[in-house]
Amino acid sequence: MRHKAGNLGVDLLLIDTGDLHDGNGLSDASTPNGAISNPIFENVDYDILTIGNHELYVSEIAYETFNQFSKAFGDRYVTSNVQIINPATGKFEYIGSKYRYFTTAHGLRIMAFGVLFDFTGNSNVSKVIKARDLVKEAWFLDAVKSPQPIDLFIITGHNPVDTKASSSTIGTIYSTIRGLRPSVPIQAFGGHTHIRDFKVYDTMSTGLESGRYCETLGWLSMSGINSSTFKGNQKPRGVPNPTQKAIKASNGTSSAPNSTTAASNLVYSRRYLDWNRLTFSYHAVGSQDSTFDLHSGQRVTSEITLDRKKLNLTALYGCAPETYCQSCKPFLADGNIFRLVQTALAATVINESRADIPRLIIVNTGHIRFDLVKGPFTFDDSFIVSPFDDAFQFIPNVPYSIASQVLGILNAGAFQKRSTDDSASHLLSTRDFHFNTPLIPTDACTAPDDHAKAKNSRVHRRAEPLTRNRRATALTPGYVTTDDFGTNGDDTPHSAIPFFSQPNDVQANASFPTTGLPETVDLVFLDFIGANYVIPALTKAGGKYSKEDISYYVDKAFTTNSYLPAYAKKYWQANVPNCPVGKGVGYED
Repeated sequence: MRHKAGNLGVDLLLIDTGDLHDGNGLSDASTPNGAISNPIFENVDYDILTIGNHELYVSEIAYETFNQFSKAFGDRYVTSNVQIINPATGKFEYIGSKYRYFTTAHGLRIMAFGVLFDFTGNSNVSKVIKARDLVKEAWFLDAVKSPQPIDLFIITGHNPVDTKASSSTIGTIYSTIRGLRPSVPIQAFGGHTHIRDFKVYDTMSTGLESGRYCETLGWLSMSGINSSTFKGNQKPRGVPNPTQKAIKASNGTSSAPNSTTAASNLVYSRRYLDWNRLTFSYHAVGSQDSTFDLHSGQRVTSEITLDRKKLNLTALYGCAPETYCQSCKPFLADGNIFRLVQTALAATVINESRADIPRLIIVNTGHIRFDLVKGPFTFDDSFIVSPFDDAFQFIPNVPYSIASQVLGILNAGAFQKRSTDDSASHLLSTRDFHFNTPLIPTDACTAPDDHAKAKNSRVHRRAEPLTRNRRATALTPGYVTTDDFGTNGDDTPHSAIPFFSQPNDVQANASFPTTGLPETVDLVFLDFIGANYVIPALTKAGGKYSKEDISYYVDKAFTTNSYLPAYAKKYWQANVPNCPVGKGVGYED
């Protein structure tokens, strides 16, 4: 791609917006998390990359990022508002560079910042400077007002591009820059909310967010930047050129600050590419399998394959008999993963000395991070579906009349987050990522037409091609996206996957009497919600308990990453090792 860009006389920038940990065995099966995957990422020739919240939960991971990963990229790893205590000095230092000022191969002069949202769940060795404080710091203001010529500002961050999102701070950064530099384009690249999104801020500023979990490659092209030093080609031949002004489409969404409506020559295009080999080879004009692979890519592939073998990631636990999805089915309906969670928790979370005592087991739905598809359920899949290592605590012999109220109280309240001083914290709710957007009904199946209107719904028809049009074929389930430019951003057309909201928590019952209800139960819950959420809920229900009443129900080594493998090894042995494979989420197997 860089070679092609050079031949066309244009600049190509490769950007990553953080969160390289949690959710895959290649990252999570090592100690520390990321020790094996980070060196693989270091093979990627990024121009700008930044930190995510998942690099900050655990001190050991934060220090690996500071000592090794950030150093591998030098000033390209930009963490404008994230610092860490340097053990050698005892003082806070920036994990990466505060900003990057650089000139592209064709002469564009860029000032880049990397801004994490106002995250508070980091361990106590790191510090996240709030955006409202960052924009007052002298070094930041000096960088924005730099006497060095700036053709383009880039804001990169694990940070929603939708400035109306509760966790977004990009609007604060944008507004400060725009107030000081009213005539310089600003381009944001965001993340964290796990959606495909594109926002128009003003006639010279937009923001792109490229999905989640390496499912999407975001593509942005822009032309018309006013630069006295740019020596490239504004309108390269043989490829589609951007044509759309930074103006919201009539069927787009809206969140723009609109600080300026100045006339601009800038034109844009954006595209969301499904992340797979077929997509990439399709757009590589003239490439066939024999020429598509590069020696450097084959080397990295071999490295990944060897590391996966060393970690034993393909070890088979069992054959999942059907596909279980997070949100494509109503809560606890057939095919909804939380129905499986109920069954698996009841069957595996057992204190043998209290096995005959009735128990209620409450877990946060946010511990499930992905769908579980019909077919082989492996060591790797256990991290993809449920990567976190949260242990099970309990309070014994709670009156059922009180314990039975806890789930409803928790689900009626705020989603559960860990305290900021818990270095092992990393359990989040789907609400934390704005999956439950107000534009999507939260109590019914979302029809395809509704998805087309929702800002983070899942894919529509192709717009102007990157290189060429595909022939129309039967649609497969996937993303159907509407953003500020309309409905033509998805590279591959899909049919929409239904969306159903899920509650904060799910509960399993076990060892209940065959008739009637028990007088008392063991109330079992995840370790991070006990003192801060379960105890207040019990109090609200009429109980009198404190954190001193809490102890571990099973060994701390048995966690939310353990119970699905344990269940699969006992109950999913049919057809092993030749597991029938389903079609995937959105299909009826």
